[in-house]
Amino acid sequence: MHAWAIVLAAGSGTRLAAAGLSTAKQFLEHRGAPLYWRSARTFASVARLRGLVLVFPQDRLEAERERLTALDAGRTLGVPWRVVAGGALRQDSVAAGLAALPRVCDAVLVHDAARPFATAALSNAVLDALAAGAPGVVPGIAVTDTIKQTEHGVVTHTPDRSGLVAVQTPQGFALASLRQAHERARAEGWTVTDDAALLERCGLPVHVVAGEAANAKITTPEDLAMLDDDTARDPWDARKGQARLIPCTGWGYDVHRYARQEDTGRPGQVSQPGRPMKLGGVPIPGGPEVVAHSDGDVLLHALTDALLGCVGGGDIGQHFPDTDAALDNANSAVLLDETLRLTRAAGLEITNVDLTIIAQVPRLAPWREQIRRNVCRLLALDETMVNVKATTEEKLGFTGEKKGLKAVAAVTGLRPVRVARPGDSSDSGAAGDAGDTGATGSA
Repeated sequence: MHAWAIVLAAGSGTRLAAAGLSTAKQFLEHRGAPLYWRSARTFASVARLRGLVLVFPQDRLEAERERLTALDAGRTLGVPWRVVAGGALRQDSVAAGLAALPRVCDAVLVHDAARPFATAALSNAVLDALAAGAPGVVPGIAVTDTIKQTEHGVVTHTPDRSGLVAVQTPQGFALASLRQAHERARAEGWTVTDDAALLERCGLPVHVVAGEAANAKITTPEDLAMLDDDTARDPWDARKGQARLIPCTGWGYDVHRYARQEDTGRPGQVSQPGRPMKLGGVPIPGGPEVVAHSDGDVLLHALTDALLGCVGGGDIGQHFPDTDAALDNANSAVLLDETLRLTRAAGLEITNVDLTIIAQVPRLAPWREQIRRNVCRLLALDETMVNVKATTEEKLGFTGEKKGLKAVAAVTGLRPVRVARPGDSSDSGAAGDAGDTGATGSA
């Protein structure tokens, strides 16, 4: 699957304008950048997304192109991006975004920039459903209010809310299906409020995955408070007691051996294939093949263990065992995404990542900077917060004999810890404990 994301930032923001705000919501400054930048950073951290198309109003196209170029100085996003002018209707803007996708693209996520709180985990859930064969996928959350259908101020119908969901973005589509639906909409003059409705009218099934309660849409002036409201981003509930941040450190280590021709068929050898070498999600052309159940990215495996260590979350082998057939040749960056979902739910704020690769071969200096930038992208961190080193063991031991490679990861961060109030049943508890640490495992 070759997937891109389209970020829609071409709306006029009429409801905010009516309230006297001259800036459309997607261009509001948030943490020193326009609001749409937050969605761009989130999508850039999703390993399976290959690039972004951002759709802006025609009269702001060049200005936003320049601003994006400045924001992405040093390739902060780490993925290619394109900008195009939108149209009068939302579906016109989507069509413009579709036209800008590369020819190799076969799947697309469509997202409203006015939903800045969507997470990488939500994108992965949508992509999983697409990979399973769904032509269209939408995130949805159960409707809890009673819904009334009215006419001229009089209730005409009360639908059963058990079958209703409130739909969010990003919405995912098989690209061929979405393009065909847009072509039919143009030919027959359809006007819809989201792309899933186009597939529905074409008779194509649209699957629903669990949405996120925090994935709210900035629509009215009152919604702007969510941008500065920690509860919109932080899962911790102050009613459970005060939370204070404490420093934490996680340490990870992983090792994989190189595939050797003479090992094939030898008694006692593990029957696992050699995988093309990847480090930090970056392919290393000409490097020895690595024996692994997953894709064998030793650096991301060590990083995953270090992240789990920060929240007491066990180890990679517990979460992604090498006995699971579904993880055969699994993309380690996707496993990292899943781990980040756990650490974010535990409230972890990463402050620094230090990574070391230990290998006699291949020579890694030409790839070090690309690996560092890709890890920054996957973690959505500034490049000053990630360090990557490569060294040898001076021809000593396992790596020195060119039998394999190792990686070590150290992650520091801040983690919320609950401070109990008087009367609580326990004195204190660490927020986000994910279970006891068990036996180590290798992915």
